[in-house]
Amino acid sequence: MEEFYSGFAQRARDLADKADPFTRRRLLDLAKRYDAKSRPGSPVGRSIPPPRATPPAVLFSGSGEI
Repeated sequence: MEEFYSGFAQRARDLADKADPFTRRRLLDLAKRYDAKSRPGSPVGRSIPPPRATPPAVLFSGSGEI
């Protein structure tokens, strides 16, 4: 699995060499994330998704009929 992510990181860097500045920045950020995932024990590879925002209670206060 480590080789998988490090390969993707290298591909992203290769594409960044030929990309416009905005895309280059995004691809290099992506490469950093793949590099972090390719290292065992990396906190990025084990990250927990952020909690979902709870909708306001007002949306659920009605009887359910429109």
